[in-house]
Amino acid sequence: MSTITTEELSATTLLRFATAGSVDDGKSTLVGRLLHDSKSVLADQLEAVERASASRGQDAPDLALLTDGLRAEREQGITIDVAYRYFATPRRRFILADTPGHVQYTRNMVTGASTAELTVILVDARNGVVEQTRRHAAIAALLRVPHVVLAVNKMDLAGYREPVFAAIAEEFTAYATELGIPEVTAIPISALVGDNVVDPSAHMDWYGGPTVLEHLETVPVSHDLTRCHARLPVQYVIRPQSTEHPDYRGYAGQIAAGTFRVGDGITVLPSGRSTTITGIDLLGKPVDVAWTPQSVTLLLADDIDISRGDLIVPAKDAPATTQDLEATVCHVADEPLTVGHRVLLKHGTRTVKAIVKDIPSRLTLDDLSLHPHPGRLTANDIGRVTLRTAEPLPADTYADSRRTGSFILIDPDDGTTLTAGMVGESFASPDPVVDEADDDGWDF
Repeated sequence: MSTITTEELSATTLLRFATAGSVDDGKSTLVGRLLHDSKSVLADQLEAVERASASRGQDAPDLALLTDGLRAEREQGITIDVAYRYFATPRRRFILADTPGHVQYTRNMVTGASTAELTVILVDARNGVVEQTRRHAAIAALLRVPHVVLAVNKMDLAGYREPVFAAIAEEFTAYATELGIPEVTAIPISALVGDNVVDPSAHMDWYGGPTVLEHLETVPVSHDLTRCHARLPVQYVIRPQSTEHPDYRGYAGQIAAGTFRVGDGITVLPSGRSTTITGIDLLGKPVDVAWTPQSVTLLLADDIDISRGDLIVPAKDAPATTQDLEATVCHVADEPLTVGHRVLLKHGTRTVKAIVKDIPSRLTLDDLSLHPHPGRLTANDIGRVTLRTAEPLPADTYADSRRTGSFILIDPDDGTTLTAGMVGESFASPDPVVDEADDDGWDF
């Protein structure tokens, strides 16, 4: 296995990406092939996979076992949980989330893709685009993943025929365009054999594009969140009240976006009180400026009432606070989400009570039409909801900020995550359904 020096790593960029696709489309095999052929697998890991494969009567190592670590996954030959893998090449570092393909575990795909800058969606060349493919594409669009790779897998079982690949690529690209996905790169591969994963295929001379790894190494990614709206969700108030620091009062948290500087005027939401930053502590040392994603402590000119869950923002760039949220959501729980459902809404470091005021529409994956006023969302449904919160929330739209425009709905009885939500319109859709129901009866 080749090694990469610390200097080389520090000079490379980081790409977070996720894999998705229907059951048995070959996601784990693709990830295993990617790790194996890029020489990112330790010798003892490979030996363990070879032993496990031999015990199952397989002649060649089953590279899917490099990611399917749960006993149930290995027994069933499917991915259940999100498997995170970290690897690097001389050109780039990677954090990979191998997500499940079974419809039952779609919620895990939401988790894996929520922080991804690229999603690889696999399609079996023999089956083409199926419902779960469309669902994963819709989730990628919903989460505003900027880059999508369509990996048409098992081309060896389709005779490496170009028309098979072209038809699938055309159908998927048309669907993705309707969803508003800005970029789709289609690549014909065979994860089992290794065609076009790391090395170019000798069987598909009609394809002149990049391999999967080449595209991952060269796709442009931007981590410059410093130009976004500055946001700091307060996680903890630090008051040591010690002899050394008798009057110290700092507000700690991870900067979600943007940049804060000493001397900046800030506003604390939802209270709306304003003051000025007098100091910034980073890793125990004072600094003049801090930016996302650094974890810092802000010192302020005035002792105003600030607690966990408050949001510190620039005085001239504060989002509006509201008790009425309209959002696009993906329901991930087995229990349906219904109109009138009482939930907890977690936004940043703040958790408030909320009621599902209305469910204006549910997305139909086949033709992207909206089913008006379904009354409920069941597991894996994508739809629009209107929420009324017990307290005002300062929320950006998800289009402006993935960090401060997202939230989750939680069951107040057992803490189960019910729904992942994105404030505002998240992808292109037909004209929205107008809700004419009255608003009486709400107790917030």
